[in-house]
Amino acid sequence: MTEHAISPQTGILGDAYACGCGVILGGRMSAELHAAENGLCSSCLGSAEEEPAPGLTRPCASCAGTGRRREQVTWQLAHAEAEHLITITVVRGVVAGFDGPFRLSEVADTVRNGLGLPAGRLPVGPRVRDLLLQLQAAGEITMLSAPDEMVGTDMVLYRDPQWQRVRTLGF
Repeated sequence: MTEHAISPQTGILGDAYACGCGVILGGRMSAELHAAENGLCSSCLGSAEEEPAPGLTRPCASCAGTGRRREQVTWQLAHAEAEHLITITVVRGVVAGFDGPFRLSEVADTVRNGLGLPAGRLPVGPRVRDLLLQLQAAGEITMLSAPDEMVGTDMVLYRDPQWQRVRTLGF
């Protein structure tokens, strides 16, 4: 089996890519096509990492850090289906049902339950977030970031559930 590992190369003709199978690819588009033809993610070219800024790498969001095409296509199809099902009209209707302040997770849960989607079926949270940002940009809603707890009169606590830590910010 031929190994396909695509890496960027710089030369006198500009940016190019080289694959472990021996093929030299002239330009990003041909590298993406070669990656897709060989079952690799066309975003990270099979490296499983993306570089959002020079010197900063993280797992590729398009393929969930696998470097494979199957996961990338699954992810893209799920996001496309979410865009089709979860429209601005749906989110606007859900938001109208809240009398006061609400959390993004409450809107996402209401949308998920209203559409009868099991948890994890579609990226409901990210889609709802994007639509809430559109509603904010249109001036229909105002989004705030509130602290989880006040400590005295000069300190607030923000709890970060992802990292299970508490950040304190003093005034």
